[in-house]
Amino acid sequence: MKAPSRPKAGAVSRTLFQLIAMLLLLWCCVQQPPPAITPAPALDASTANPAATGPAPTTDAGTLARLQGNENMTYLEIDGQAAYRVGPGDVLEIVSWEGMKPIPQETIVRQDGRISFSFLDDIDVAGLSVSQIDDLLSERLARYVKKVRLDITVKTFLSKHALLFGEIHVLPLGKTGPGKYPLRGKTSILDLIVEAGGGTENADLKNVELVRSGQRYTLNLYDAMFKGDTTYNVILDHNDMVTVPKLPELSERIYVFGEVAREGVYPFNNSMNLLTAIGQAGGCTRTAVKDSIKIIRGYADNKPVVLGADLDLLLRGGDIRQNIELHNGDVVFVPRTFIGDINEFIIKTTPMLDYLFYPGRLRDTYTNPDSLRVLTK
Repeated sequence: MKAPSRPKAGAVSRTLFQLIAMLLLLWCCVQQPPPAITPAPALDASTANPAATGPAPTTDAGTLARLQGNENMTYLEIDGQAAYRVGPGDVLEIVSWEGMKPIPQETIVRQDGRISFSFLDDIDVAGLSVSQIDDLLSERLARYVKKVRLDITVKTFLSKHALLFGEIHVLPLGKTGPGKYPLRGKTSILDLIVEAGGGTENADLKNVELVRSGQRYTLNLYDAMFKGDTTYNVILDHNDMVTVPKLPELSERIYVFGEVAREGVYPFNNSMNLLTAIGQAGGCTRTAVKDSIKIIRGYADNKPVVLGADLDLLLRGGDIRQNIELHNGDVVFVPRTFIGDINEFIIKTTPMLDYLFYPGRLRDTYTNPDSLRVLTK
């Protein structure tokens, strides 16, 4: 009787690899439960710099709703539109019309919140919008002038401001970097950070700190920046203090984005590959398209190369060629939908990549009224 033939060594190795890879996949793709959320503790009165203390607990949904609100000291809502609240120190330009002739006049809002204009003295305008001031002055002037026509604008914003600390880029042109910034209306934390030059490559966007009225909150701005989720992108109020903390020191790093449990920046070592990077990021989510993973290499050197990898083929088919060795600075992107057009993929991810490597570009685009503001995954 003929003895049964032994399986080939290569087949045994491949079967063993598939078994190990499937176990890794099951481990990686298990979602970790979110951490318990508790209200932020009060900030000690002696604390001068919010960056000097550790991060507060992530702010809960109820507190976020109170922080956001519909109005604050900086703006109010009129017919569904945000309008700046005028305050002491602001400079108003009031243009009165005599027929077709405009007569401009500048007036400063005094410390008591009052202004004087034309026949009118000591008109309280603090907390009003320019349209409300226009209505108020027009009503009072109607006693002296038959046809009142005014155009009012805020020429200089000096009454409201926010303080920005931490990992903010200092760019060659314009006012950038940490400092005191005027608030000109309804302004989100992300608006302020981008206007100030954007976060540095060491900025920890997942633990941005906000200090308001003696309370300290920790906000995750990562999803607002890269996913368009504005839940934690709080609207700023007068005297708010914002700190963008520094990431742990990493001399070499990789970036993992998209459909993984924990997107972010991870330390790089010479033995790192695609599978270990995704494992560090907590594994793929249930909506991940694992056969269309992209690795962007060389973007920082203006020579981007996009590599494709099929995680399904790696884990189920044992194709170790899909387990690409990573380089320092690589960006690993796990998509939610299949990526068929590489050029379109690059266009959609350019805002994210520019923020990581060239924050000045994003600032110029974001603050340019002629440019489209896009937040992509």
